[in-house]
Amino acid sequence: MHRARMYEKEREFIRCFLCPRRCQLLEGQEGGCGVRVVTGGELYTINYGLCSAIHLDPIEKKPLYHFNPGSQILSLGTYGCNLFCSFCQNWNLARGKPEAGAARFSPDDVLEMLERQGGPTQVPGVAFTYNEPTIWYEFVCDTTRLLKEHGYCNVLVTNGYINHGALHDLLPYIDALNIDVKGFTNSFYQKYCSGMIKPVMETVETSVAKSHVEITCLLIPTLNDSPDEIERLACWLAGLSLDIPLHFSRYFPHYNLDLPPTPPQTLLQAREIALKHLRYVYLGNIDLPGSADTHCPYCANLLIARSRYHVSIPGLDGSLCRSCRNRISLVLPGG
Repeated sequence: MHRARMYEKEREFIRCFLCPRRCQLLEGQEGGCGVRVVTGGELYTINYGLCSAIHLDPIEKKPLYHFNPGSQILSLGTYGCNLFCSFCQNWNLARGKPEAGAARFSPDDVLEMLERQGGPTQVPGVAFTYNEPTIWYEFVCDTTRLLKEHGYCNVLVTNGYINHGALHDLLPYIDALNIDVKGFTNSFYQKYCSGMIKPVMETVETSVAKSHVEITCLLIPTLNDSPDEIERLACWLAGLSLDIPLHFSRYFPHYNLDLPPTPPQTLLQAREIALKHLRYVYLGNIDLPGSADTHCPYCANLLIARSRYHVSIPGLDGSLCRSCRNRISLVLPGG
């Protein structure tokens, strides 16, 4: 076990301040995330460096389409989550318990793995993904600081359910985030995620000012896919930046929610609505020609073509559109 951060003692209780759940715990109790426990009157994290999954992934799988397009990234995940989504796509990790046989790494081990891949020019950095990375907070903080010192980038694929103080301390070491906005009503978050929407919105608003941010929204039929909700989500993001890439992802029945898969027409309609407000809107979990391509918002020139995870970049000179010479909002390798 590893001593946790972001907690205080309150009489006989320990109060965790990592996420908005603010769990109040007695000796021997664990937080809602399943990986923070009180022992000897202090709070410990039981998943420090414990990897449930490790892969070399295309950056587009995160999904990040405007951050180092066409590159690969070392992807690490652990166990636990601080939301309880009935439709969870990675429930075996989110609700799983650390396994005795799982691999445990130090930040130095992660650096060594990257160095063996050939350094930042070959694999630019690490993505903390698969489960919720913010409940791996201590390991993520230590690792991102070390990697940053050695010229690597750091990515979070996150639900955004983290308190401001913890996010504030971590963001200086994070280069890009894909933040999963589950829906755009508090009632949806309460009923289907056992959470609240406001902290997620605050995470997005804070992160956009500090790092590269892309948004994913899993569209679930009849629950969060109404045209009005899509419009309000897109308008809110556009108020932060017209250049925030928005990914609508297709739902399939999973875990504790059994609804029909999202109709393709629903995804296409959502994209059409969002494109009235945002420059870059993509569709995921579905093979619809052109729905993952990036076009110039000024002249419609094809900039980046994507087929599954195969990427070609026919329309860019650096970050400039090859046709109209306008600058495109994206981060290029080494940039």
